[in-house]
Amino acid sequence: MTPLLELLQLSRRFGSRDVVDSVSLELHPGRIACLLGPSGCGKSTLLRLVAGLDRPDEGEIRIGGQTVASPAGALPPEARGVGLVFQDNALFPHLDVEANVGFGLAGLSRADRRREVHRLLDQFQIAPLASAWPHSLSGGEQQRVAIARALARAPSVLLLDEPFSGLDGVLKEAVRSALLDDLRRLGATVLVVTHDPEEAMAIADDLFLMSDGRILQAGAPEALYRRPVSLVAARLLGEMVAIPGMAKGGRVETILGDLVAPDVRDGPVQVGLRPEALQPAGDGAEVNVLARRFAGDGHRLTLDLGGVPAPLRWREAPPTPGGTVKVRLDLAGAVVFGDAGEPVVSGRPRAG
Repeated sequence: MTPLLELLQLSRRFGSRDVVDSVSLELHPGRIACLLGPSGCGKSTLLRLVAGLDRPDEGEIRIGGQTVASPAGALPPEARGVGLVFQDNALFPHLDVEANVGFGLAGLSRADRRREVHRLLDQFQIAPLASAWPHSLSGGEQQRVAIARALARAPSVLLLDEPFSGLDGVLKEAVRSALLDDLRRLGATVLVVTHDPEEAMAIADDLFLMSDGRILQAGAPEALYRRPVSLVAARLLGEMVAIPGMAKGGRVETILGDLVAPDVRDGPVQVGLRPEALQPAGDGAEVNVLARRFAGDGHRLTLDLGGVPAPLRWREAPPTPGGTVKVRLDLAGAVVFGDAGEPVVSGRPRAG
């Protein structure tokens, strides 16, 4: 399938800093892709480049096979066929919902514009709000209006910059789920920027991990979570501690026991552990408890794994700090990296 959006070795510099550094990615029709990275990694700058609000220093942007930006020249934002929604939604306060959604449809007759606006209002389940003013809407309602407005001109690609960051936890999940249902029903092609790993894994068909202006890894969310290429990439998707290990003869020795990792070179390594990698076990390795805190349905312990603090969810009677517990390693949450956190030939260990 031909990509709808292509970024080819895209770079953008501010002074001596490469904010976007040789980024290449593809987005196919009907897919929802997500750029995940910390603040300052270049993801919002990348979105601005695609939207036409900035111009690349190197590389090329193609939409529908047409080059829309390169160092030689660029199409203006209105000629690119993209829709952009910023974090704050930015509705026009002096226009009601119907007028906000229809703002970009000035070229249509009044009847056609009204028909198209109400089609979108129906699709996003906000038709009863047609005459409401932006200040009277909830955060989730404002967001739906902003996205309906962005889709009114039938863009090839919809760009969303931190679309759920202004919503609280419970509302965020409900709005996110409803909005994704709407976008998938419409068959929209969407590129979302976020710094929230849980959000990224929940919404993305295709996930791009970004750090220091570069794409570290791309693929399906579960694949990236299970097989990160480096400690940096792993930690973009959630908590991971790294305990020291020593690889020798296809095995890795750790404080929690030996692992089989036949493709790992001999020498010092790090074994990355997701929180779910540690499980209570009466016949497991005995480790010290550094701290505990109440966590609703149990306690969260902090364990000492050879000088490395590591979390453990504990649902039994909690031990006191200074005591010990026995744990085993669930290999589904473990990955072997090089001593500096770099990728190795085969990072998934087996039981030893």
